[in-house]
Amino acid sequence: MFKWLRRKEEPAKEPETTSQEQKTLWGKFRERLSRTRERLREGLEEIFVVERTVDEAFFEELEEALITADINIDTLKALLAPLRVKVQQGELLKASAFKEALKQEMLKILSLEPPPFPPEARPAAIFIVGVNGVGKTTSIAKLGYRLQKQGFSVLFVAADTFRAAAIEQLETWGDRLHIPVIKQHPGADPSSVVFEGLKAARAREIDVALIDTAGRLHTKYNLMEELKKMARVAGKVLPGAPHQNLLVIDATTGQNAINQVKLFSEALSISGLILTKMDGTAKGGIALTLAHLFKIPICFVGLGEKLEDLEPFDPQAFVEAIIP
Repeated sequence: MFKWLRRKEEPAKEPETTSQEQKTLWGKFRERLSRTRERLREGLEEIFVVERTVDEAFFEELEEALITADINIDTLKALLAPLRVKVQQGELLKASAFKEALKQEMLKILSLEPPPFPPEARPAAIFIVGVNGVGKTTSIAKLGYRLQKQGFSVLFVAADTFRAAAIEQLETWGDRLHIPVIKQHPGADPSSVVFEGLKAARAREIDVALIDTAGRLHTKYNLMEELKKMARVAGKVLPGAPHQNLLVIDATTGQNAINQVKLFSEALSISGLILTKMDGTAKGGIALTLAHLFKIPICFVGLGEKLEDLEPFDPQAFVEAIIP
């Protein structure tokens, strides 16, 4: 499970989770990931007949079904390789046993330890990056909302200066959540906004600064250089900043997400992923693909439009939700 830290005045610990809260979270995963589950069910119902024997035909049908959920071929091979060995050794010869073993292999891939959120530094500077349209600004609002509920003070920094709409959207969220927003005029130097934003966070003794950034894929080189410059500037204001870089990925884009992770990893060390719109896609298997290919933990998943619908990623709840 994702680790939440409390304010510095309190001992660092995970918020207590009752069995009822855990049950509610798992129910939410199951409900909101229904599209991926239904897509898989179409291909898996006949495969996982309780007494069916596991043979090569079984593997071929299973691979086809998993690919439809956007599990990459390389990830698929890594997922099934240890299971093939066990079958060859005379284990997992029945589909019912194989299904549980498949879930365990998925968990091994997904269970990457995420960094504590927020980072311990004060102020903690967190870059939110990703291409335009993936839900960066909304994710920032949802993170701000969750941080406030945990007792942290929050500041938004509108460093996506190339889109006036992005600044306006962040301001709207800031007004709604009573979170201050540091901004400049559209077209201003993003690094200048970062500099002023983090100076303000330090002066106001803010706990966490969430920094919105631009994502213009059509100017790949400029985007990379701009992000690197912003990171350097952040480090001059606050030691070790940015303390985390969270990459927002729209789960509905499927395999295009792979190129996006590659792109942003060239400029910054990505601390974790936020997968948005998981409730609106049948391609939820992309979570497995990204975790396997990049070894970057999934920190949060977007399961709806409401502020409370950005949930810490729970690998077991995810696997149980998508495998019917």
